[in-house]
Amino acid sequence: MTDKPDTPDRFHEERATYTVRGSDQPDLEAGVAAIRNVLKTLPQRPGVYRMLDARGDVLYVGKAASLRSRVPNYCQIGQLTNRLQRMVAQTRALAIVTTDTEAEALLLEAQLIKRYRPPYNVLLRDDKSFPFILLREDHAFPRIQKHRGARRIKGQYYGPFASAGSVNRTINALQKTFLLRSCTDSFFANRSRPCLLYQIRRCSAPCVGRIDEAGYAELVGDAKAFLGGKSIAIQAKLGAAMEAASEGLDYEMAAVYRDRLKSLTFIQGNQAITAQGVTDADTFALARKAGSIGIQAFFIRGGQNWGHRSFFPAHTAEVPEEEVLQSFLMQFYEEVPPPRLILVDRDLPEAALLAEALCERAGRKVAIKVPQRGDQRKLMEQARRNATEELDRRLAESSSQAKVLREIAELFELAEVPDRIEIYDNSHVQGSNAVGAMVVAGPEGFRKSSYRKFNIKRPETAPGDDFAMMREVLERRFARLEKEDPGRERGEWPDLLLIDGGKGQVSAVREILENAGVHDIPVIGISKGPDRDAGREHFHFADGREALLPPNSPVLFHLQRLRDEAHRFAIGAHRAKRTKAMGTSPLDDIPGIGPARKRALLMHFGTARAVRAAGLSDLERAPGVSRGMAKAIYDYFHTDG
Repeated sequence: MTDKPDTPDRFHEERATYTVRGSDQPDLEAGVAAIRNVLKTLPQRPGVYRMLDARGDVLYVGKAASLRSRVPNYCQIGQLTNRLQRMVAQTRALAIVTTDTEAEALLLEAQLIKRYRPPYNVLLRDDKSFPFILLREDHAFPRIQKHRGARRIKGQYYGPFASAGSVNRTINALQKTFLLRSCTDSFFANRSRPCLLYQIRRCSAPCVGRIDEAGYAELVGDAKAFLGGKSIAIQAKLGAAMEAASEGLDYEMAAVYRDRLKSLTFIQGNQAITAQGVTDADTFALARKAGSIGIQAFFIRGGQNWGHRSFFPAHTAEVPEEEVLQSFLMQFYEEVPPPRLILVDRDLPEAALLAEALCERAGRKVAIKVPQRGDQRKLMEQARRNATEELDRRLAESSSQAKVLREIAELFELAEVPDRIEIYDNSHVQGSNAVGAMVVAGPEGFRKSSYRKFNIKRPETAPGDDFAMMREVLERRFARLEKEDPGRERGEWPDLLLIDGGKGQVSAVREILENAGVHDIPVIGISKGPDRDAGREHFHFADGREALLPPNSPVLFHLQRLRDEAHRFAIGAHRAKRTKAMGTSPLDDIPGIGPARKRALLMHFGTARAVRAAGLSDLERAPGVSRGMAKAIYDYFHTDG
């Protein structure tokens, strides 16, 4: 059996999976046998290994300086922690990828952990991409904008910022200070007079020639200098310009420079964490309490604090704190470019190797340091304090959340506290652009990576029939569950279904589940009370009973929040589908009609409906349309059937 993951071309690969067939149940002896079956064939070179269970799912990803020396350790059962013994007991196969260096193995390990999210690796839960400020350089008048994702656009990227809010505030202030445009190129090209941003002094209006290319390039240079940490020089320059304008009795211009200075001061002063004495660095501090770990990160660029964020990695039980932090850092920098300096609050087991791997990724030197004194030490102490406080807050929230879930289990007579609650809702306008939505919640809150939307597409589902739409959504959902996780071992099966609706919807859902062979998942409907009064919701059981909670009940608030989140997600999916549909045209389906011809036809006739109604001779007179193409368009709209 051969397993072939997608790995970067820079890795030298020798892939093979060695399997021992046997029972699907955890069995320590079978797991050890599977590992021993591999040992004689392992090379004495760096690489990455993956432990696989009986279904081929990845249990664990590890790297080694020497595969032959590292993997045999898993056969020494007495020296393994309980966590690793459980992993070995489930192991039925190994997959091996060799690399040229240990640093490359570390890079590949982080990549595979992110792809497979194995249950026995420390996992970075928050994998949402970080926002950057992008100063584009693909136009004579560069544009400033917020950017997420792959960095393919030519320009200067500044970040990461901790949140979209911090990026937006900084961009607004930068516009006021440096008067850079934020509009799209098409908007820029079609202006005949300045837009509102020019009127409120947040743009220099290069689109209509209010500033020439050289003057705008000077503004861009000042913005780059400021974002690069040279804020004092820029302040001095603006201050001198303001003074010169004042001395020349040009008080209006002096007021412009004054406002730009105020905006610059806003950016520098809007810092919750001081970054004095630190130019470019990421700072990480770890706190552990009650079996949970929190990591606080500060992002310092150009001597400015660009925000901070808390992370709570998963699967950290029985893992030493320094190993948790090291694994976290490698996954964190899988997509985020590392700065020249990374400050951590403790010694890492393989700090030199981690630095080497990050150097290879960044293409320049990256240092990892435990600060001992001075400004860096003060910054680390702030990070530690914030890490502890954030973890305390999370534990307090988890405690109240656990209590609410216990009360939900009692209210709905569940066998145990629910770990996975799925909430379903539909959205459409008179049956058009119908979408079903599934939202997932657990003890830690909403699991947004598990959200799903379902485009209603079965021909037998009548437009506007909410029962039929719910049937299609649930049948598709549980058919896929039965296929992907028939043994219910991966935690993807819900412990409770919440449906936006009353008795009728609950009965319909129960019938759908029974027909699908699912008999043990509780279903509860939520309907609003008289006059659709929020706060007087009725909760409908499958046997026809109803429950009503006090208006100030924490359980009621939690269930309302779950229902409202499903409603929000369903409406968002519907609006996105409707917006996309509005951008389509009947002309899109005509063979041979590309964007240019479509544009020419619409410019000539005005609308797609007018094209449909046009006669053959009218079509032939349209610019860019040959006689044969006119005939094809006419026949498309007028052929019977």
